[in-house]
Amino acid sequence: MLDKLAPGMMEALLAESIQVEPFAMLSRAVAGIRGRTVIVNLPGRPKAVRENLTILMPALGHAVLHADQDAQHTTTTTPSNL
Repeated sequence: MLDKLAPGMMEALLAESIQVEPFAMLSRAVAGIRGRTVIVNLPGRPKAVRENLTILMPALGHAVLHADQDAQHTTTTTPSNL
């Protein structure tokens, strides 16, 4: 479902989450880009969601900008647009 994985985001979430909850290593952390959208699979517990968003927020703006630039580049270089 993702065009591009963002493994660094997943690793950051897991590294920080394990310090709070050892069972975090069992989570299915997935993050990536689809089109111009950044998608992050967050935990189910509200407290864990807040913790994860705190970790993500410093890099989220850059991720959105990167997703937008990738989508524009892909759109302008597809054979159907030439």
